[in-house]
Amino acid sequence: MRTPVGFILVLIFVASLDYYVFQGIKHLVHTHEAKTRSAVPLIYWAVSLLTLAGIVLLALTEPTISGKLFRQYTGAFLFGLVLCKVIMALFFLTDDLRRFVYWSFKTVSAKTNIQAGQSAETITRSAFISWLGFSAGSIVLGSYLFGMSNKYNYRVIRKSLSFAGLPDAFDGLRIVHISDIHAGSFTDKQAVISGVKKIADLQPDIVFFTGDLVNNRADEMQEYMDVFSTIKAPYGVYSVLGNHDYGDYVAWPHQGLSKEANLNRLKSIHAELGWDLLLNEHRILQKNDATIGILGVENWSSKGRFPKYGDLSKALKDMPERPFTILLSHDPSHWDAEVLENKVHIDLTLSGHTHGMQFGVEIPGFRWSPVQYMYPRWAGVYEVNNRYLYVNRGFGFLGYPGRVGILPEITLLELRKSNR
Repeated sequence: MRTPVGFILVLIFVASLDYYVFQGIKHLVHTHEAKTRSAVPLIYWAVSLLTLAGIVLLALTEPTISGKLFRQYTGAFLFGLVLCKVIMALFFLTDDLRRFVYWSFKTVSAKTNIQAGQSAETITRSAFISWLGFSAGSIVLGSYLFGMSNKYNYRVIRKSLSFAGLPDAFDGLRIVHISDIHAGSFTDKQAVISGVKKIADLQPDIVFFTGDLVNNRADEMQEYMDVFSTIKAPYGVYSVLGNHDYGDYVAWPHQGLSKEANLNRLKSIHAELGWDLLLNEHRILQKNDATIGILGVENWSSKGRFPKYGDLSKALKDMPERPFTILLSHDPSHWDAEVLENKVHIDLTLSGHTHGMQFGVEIPGFRWSPVQYMYPRWAGVYEVNNRYLYVNRGFGFLGYPGRVGILPEITLLELRKSNR
């Protein structure tokens, strides 16, 4: 089998990173006693060699051989170690550049003895920056590993939204919004059951699911059909597809199943769960003499790397007039690109997709996640000209089997009639 060039480059990068970081670690312990100076290199290189071996093992073995749970946790741990070393390397590189500039300046100016200058000025500051880098990397690694215990720590977020156009009959409508289940990532069925039970405990009037039921393949839902089929509501459960539901990220055929057949199977799974899958379609919800519209589009993203299967105009076609409309659209970038500028006033759009990157900080008065640099609207409520968007942080997880600062979410939205 031909070894991919990309895989070789990854190994070279990791090995080079190990060597560079080791120079910084060695500098940190050079004043310690002999036992410490001897033990640190042995421990460091033992862990580094195991990291490289783990990367090779994951890359060259089939998932069916090593097992999902092993691959998930081993891959996450290895990535965490590499991330930790990258952060350390950034600090060490900063110090190396600082010392190089200092050395260059002293060489050019020739105002003082370079060796004396280094002894008097640079070593203490170098040690400080190196220890700072070591601490930062350790904190990130610790947070990363701790976050693996949060992947089933479901949080219920309650929001009340007011709309002038909401019919009186629907005042107080209780909506549960979930997104990004990613059943292929689950390894603890009882934990998932506890999350689904939280949905039932909220006693919603209606439930909306905004895409990514699986990671890639429909059969990932097989073990969890009995769990998610328990999600019920008086006005029904409505769903749409997300970018991962189309099977665009894996090779086909798989076990004799084509990509098209896989997608058809996934669509039938929504029906078997009792969910009404909206494929660029609309529904009219009626209570007494009042109605509201529900739109559902397939995945549509303004980001080039994600597909545009959605068709909002098709979903709106022949839709009767109604005073209030809810749109289900997986990718929140759709809201800015098409929904806000649409001549049809869509009052509330529900999305997911971002997961809050499963990493960030959310405290009163301050929110940050790296995903905001790609998706400015990445979690929670947004409003422009009386049009609202809610972005769910995701029920499941993908890639990294954990969450740091951004917990898995079940949203309860209560719609209120506004007097505006």
